[in-house]
Amino acid sequence: MFRYLIRRLLAAAVIMLVITTITFFIFFALPSNPALLACGKTCSPSRLAEIKHSLGLDQSYLTQYWEFLKGLVVGRDYGDQSVRIHCGAPCLGISFQTDTPVLTTLLQDFPADLSLGLGAAVAFLILGVGLGTVAAVRRGRAADKAAVGLALFGVSVQIYFIGLLLLYLFVDKFQILPTSGYTPFTEDPAGWFQGLILPWSTLVIVYLAMYTRLTRSSMLEVFSEDYMRTARAKGLPAATVVLKHGLRAAITPIITIFGMDVGSLIGGSAVITESVFGINGIGKLAVDSVQNSDLPVILGTTLFAATFVVLANVVVDLVYGLVDPRVRLA
Repeated sequence: MFRYLIRRLLAAAVIMLVITTITFFIFFALPSNPALLACGKTCSPSRLAEIKHSLGLDQSYLTQYWEFLKGLVVGRDYGDQSVRIHCGAPCLGISFQTDTPVLTTLLQDFPADLSLGLGAAVAFLILGVGLGTVAAVRRGRAADKAAVGLALFGVSVQIYFIGLLLLYLFVDKFQILPTSGYTPFTEDPAGWFQGLILPWSTLVIVYLAMYTRLTRSSMLEVFSEDYMRTARAKGLPAATVVLKHGLRAAITPIITIFGMDVGSLIGGSAVITESVFGINGIGKLAVDSVQNSDLPVILGTTLFAATFVVLANVVVDLVYGLVDPRVRLA
């Protein structure tokens, strides 16, 4: 198992290096002028030259790339002798808008994405797997039809529609919940929970459909296997047959999708949900940085999100090894 873990970590490191290289050259090697974006519209030629030198943009692309990689490991300094900004490792650059390290800004918004993504993921995984299992066990009955109908509804609607509908019903019309938003857990645990109920519910409704359908189809496929008929013929309890033998065999594709969804949600992919409910997360930060042409923040959010997706896939591979011993032996 240890060697399996080392192989997966090495593969993840190679993937991150490739993503970093491609992302860097897309943003800095394509025909553009990052220094002009950092300087602003009213920028004199002398000031433009100063900014290019302070950001290291007057060097070759390969030198810039090497300095960027070195900054990820040991950090780097920006500016000249008069004004110098230190960017600690891992340095993702300095924001053109705020002159602060990009990682500092990302870490400020990360707790909101972590709370939103993990909370919603736990809910839609438990509910989706539960509903999908019930639908497979009671195939063709009322429970199955209700689960399939719910899944069809979740696939058909959009996040912004559900979010605005929930805001109207629970905040504006019936005033059951306060205005949604993110409150740090350390400041007010009750306010943190209340502010995330509607964002969680929105994501659960959308993702629940996919997990219900996926679990149902996987369970029905497993139910047709010979070893399942053998387990029933031995007289094992129905719960043991379904949960221990059926669900364990059907859980593999669910784990794959769940790992990718969790990684992308924590990395800031819930940008529409954040915008609807006024949550200042990494997704909203990425949109704002695109509007402001803040290339270092765009680069930082891209690498930040990619890191969590890659790490989530490593965790998924480890869970594979725990669930299915054949993966470890292979």
